[in-house]
Amino acid sequence: MAQYTGYKCSICNKEFLPASVLYTCPHCGGNLDVVINFDQLGHKYQPEDITSRTDYSLWRYLPLLPTSDPGGERTPLHHAGWTPLYSPRKLLRNLGLHRFWLKDEGKNPTSSFKDRASAIVVGRAREIGAEIVVTASTGNAGAALAGMAAAIGQKAIIFAPKTAPQAKVAQLLIYGAEVILVDGNYDAAFDLTVEAAQEFNWYCRNTGYNPFTLEGKKTAAFEIWEQICLDLEEDSKPLCVFVSVGDGNIISGIHKGFKDLFALGWLKQMPRIFGVQSEKSAAIANAYFANTETIIPVSATTLADSISVDMPRDGVRAIRAARDTGGAYLTVADDDIIKGISELGTCGIFCEPAGSAAFVGLKKAISTGMIFEDDPVVVINTGNGLKDIRSAMMAVQVAPIIEPNLKSLKKHLQK
Repeated sequence: MAQYTGYKCSICNKEFLPASVLYTCPHCGGNLDVVINFDQLGHKYQPEDITSRTDYSLWRYLPLLPTSDPGGERTPLHHAGWTPLYSPRKLLRNLGLHRFWLKDEGKNPTSSFKDRASAIVVGRAREIGAEIVVTASTGNAGAALAGMAAAIGQKAIIFAPKTAPQAKVAQLLIYGAEVILVDGNYDAAFDLTVEAAQEFNWYCRNTGYNPFTLEGKKTAAFEIWEQICLDLEEDSKPLCVFVSVGDGNIISGIHKGFKDLFALGWLKQMPRIFGVQSEKSAAIANAYFANTETIIPVSATTLADSISVDMPRDGVRAIRAARDTGGAYLTVADDDIIKGISELGTCGIFCEPAGSAAFVGLKKAISTGMIFEDDPVVVINTGNGLKDIRSAMMAVQVAPIIEPNLKSLKKHLQK
């Protein structure tokens, strides 16, 4: 594993020595970055030391990660990451792009991007001897923690809003986690989780709170570098990455992954990162449009529960991910998110609403002249559509019911 030298606050820039448990900055409350010793890494490893590895999971990047491998090579924990890229001709034609990929995080063991963070946090928990790992979640992060923890026998407790989709709650229970539904929204569950972790000395996985979640999510950038960037010509236009944004931790993690590779000299050109939010949950986009890093809470009502957040916990780093890379933020309507689920479905890709939001954001960027036909683009689908059947059913017509005979079938076909 990579040697980490401590933590650095993303707000006040104060630095802290390595510690078993440290969440946010003790001085200003800002999000902490894990600081990697790039000088040591650069002398010890070259890109081919990574690309030649035969472990096709996020653990192939262990030399670049600040935690040890918790074991479990034959468990789902070691199948998180290394998700596939799709490039359907139909989408290329419809979008008018020469180079387009969709990275499908729904292929992770618990069917969402959140497996990346949970795998690393579970590894960290094992490393520091934590008895219980706890998190707040609208479903995906909790399912990821429950699944990754179950893989190695780690006890997990999940706080989720009582409105979380039943498919996601079912995952939590099936994996054997202790599930506590909160009569409130995600933000209320988040605050309770932090209080409980402090009171009972549990290790808190909360997104945008535990700095090691970012270390898991940055592995998506490592894969994009290896799967796409290494094949792009050096004089090519920069890759454009589209990702949906809720609390801001995924886009911040992807940004950190690219920054790590750039610091090592392995990435020649920084990709442009585009964040996409629902118009009904746009606290980070609002701040970006106002050219400020001050995040003002909203009352989120989007149907895309994975990105429905009143007060984003990683908003500042999320703004910088787009601003510092020449990307941008876009907001999209929930009606368009629903349509996007159906459009991707006709190409064989079943995405959750948050994944559709990123795709719809790309379409908006093309229509408004932000993206051109020769721009290489990757869209990240953050989770499988089976996570939210209610939204999926809104995207399609109800299937007809007929009598089980040819007469009824012919009558139906003549309509």
